Amino acid sequence: MAPSSSAAVIGVDSSTQSTKAVVVEAGTGRVLAAGRAPHTVSGAAGARESDPGQWWRALVDAVGAALAEVRAAGGPGSGGTHRITGIAVAGQQHGLVVQDAAGRPLRPALLWNDTRAAPQAAALTGELGVEGWLARTGSVPVASMTAAKWRWLVEHEPRTAAAVAGVRLPHDHLTERLCGVPATDPGDASGTLWYSTATHAYDPELLELIGLERALLPELAPSGGSRVGGLSAAAAEELGLPEGIAVAAGTGDNMAAAVGLGLGGAGLLDHPVVSLGTSGTVFAATRERPAVAALAGFAAADGAGVYLPLGCTLNCTLAVDRVAGLLGLEREDAEPGGEAVLLPYLDGERTPDLPGASGLLTGLRHATSGRQLLGAAYEGAVFTVLRALEALPGGVAGGVPLRLTGGGARGRMWVETVRRLSGRPVVLPRGTELVALGAAALAAGAAGGGDPVALAADWGFGEGRALDPVPRDEEAWQRIEAVLAGYAGLLGGG
Repeated sequence: MAPSSSAAVIGVDSSTQSTKAVVVEAGTGRVLAAGRAPHTVSGAAGARESDPGQWWRALVDAVGAALAEVRAAGGPGSGGTHRITGIAVAGQQHGLVVQDAAGRPLRPALLWNDTRAAPQAAALTGELGVEGWLARTGSVPVASMTAAKWRWLVEHEPRTAAAVAGVRLPHDHLTERLCGVPATDPGDASGTLWYSTATHAYDPELLELIGLERALLPELAPSGGSRVGGLSAAAAEELGLPEGIAVAAGTGDNMAAAVGLGLGGAGLLDHPVVSLGTSGTVFAATRERPAVAALAGFAAADGAGVYLPLGCTLNCTLAVDRVAGLLGLEREDAEPGGEAVLLPYLDGERTPDLPGASGLLTGLRHATSGRQLLGAAYEGAVFTVLRALEALPGGVAGGVPLRLTGGGARGRMWVETVRRLSGRPVVLPRGTELVALGAAALAAGAAGGGDPVALAADWGFGEGRALDPVPRDEEAWQRIEAVLAGYAGLLGGG
C-alpha cells in the first residue's frame, strides 16, 4: 500500500558526534524539515566512549528542532496537512551498550573506533580461525567488532560485566527507549560477530565462544523496516509526538545509507558506494554472501537474502582535517602530493587491520610544499578506502560508477582525489543526509508504506550529478601501495 501524501515520517541518524533528524513526506520523499544536536566522545590511548544518555537527549533535541520547523510551516500538531506516522533510528555500528534490568546504561558505551579490544579480537580469531569466522559471519574479528568489545569488558571490568542485564547496539538502545521493546535488525546485528549471515540468526556456538548469554540480547526483527512496537507514552511526551505511532526496528548507519540510496533487493544491486566521513567506507548491496577477509560481510537492512559487504577505514575526513590544521592550511589548500606519501592513520587502522599504527610520512624533498603534504594526506586516506573496493562483489565491474557520499563528497579536493585514484565515473547523489533519509524510509515501511528500498528508490536521493572518469594516477597508486606494504610488514599486519 502506497503511503498517503499527508503522511510524514521521522528518520534519525545517531552518529559518532551528532544526531540528525529529518521529517519526510512519505509519499514523495520531500524533506519537510531537519534538526541536529551534538554529542561528545571521550577517551585517549585507543579509548573512545560516549554516554548513551547523551544520545537520547540529542535525539529529543534534534527531533524537537525538526518538528518545530514543520509546525511553524503549518504541519503536524498545528492543524496542518501532515501527520507523523512512524519513526526509525539508524545508529553508528558496533558500539557496545550494557544495560541494567531497567534499561539504564551501566557505563559509557564503547564505540566502533575504540581500539582497545585489538588483543581480544586477535584471540577470537585464533580460537575459530579466519575461515571459521568467515563461514559463519562473513567477517573476521577486528577491534571495532562488538564481540571483541564484550570480551574486553569481561576481562577488564568483570564486575560491570557480571551486572549486565542487557547488551545492545547504539541503535537498539535508542529504539528500546522509543517503544520499550528490545529489538534489533539483521543489518546491524551482523556487525556483532554473534549473528550468523549463513543462518540469519544468532549463532549459539559463537555466543558460547564469546562468553555471552542469549538472554541478554534483543529479539531479531525480520528487517530494519519491520514494526517492532508503538511509541511509548513516556517517549511521546518527551518528543511531542502521538503515542503509538509505528517504531521500526531501525538499523546501522551504513545499512541505512544504502537504503537511502535505493540500494537493495528492490533497488540497485552491485553498485558500489564510497562514503567519506569520520570513517571511510566502501559498500554495495548484493545477493552474493560475502566471505572474504578484506571486507566486513554484513547483512543488509532488507533481511534474509541481501548482503552489504563493506570495507571500513578509521581515518578519513577528520584525519585529513587534522593534518590541514597542523600545516596551518584550509582543507581545500591542497595539491597532488608529488613524491610524498602520507598515511594518516592517526587512530590506528581497521582496514588494513593495523590497530597499532600511527601516521606515517615519507618521501619528503626540499621542493615538497605544505600543500603537497596536505594533498598526500588526501591521497593516503582515499587510497586506503579505494583499496577495499576491489574485494566487493561486482565492485570493479567496468562502467559502473562510484556513488560518492558523506561530508567529503561536498569537498572539491576529496572528489578530485577519488576520481584521480580510481579512474572511474562518479555520481554525486543529491541526498545529503542519506543515513537519516534511509531511516525515514524504514519508518515509512513500518507504518505500512511498503518496501523501504523501493520507496527510497522512488524518492530518488541516490541520483545526482554524474562526473566522467579521468585517467587513473597509476604512479601515485603504486607509490602509496609500496609504502603501505612496507609499513604493514613492519607492524606485522596487512
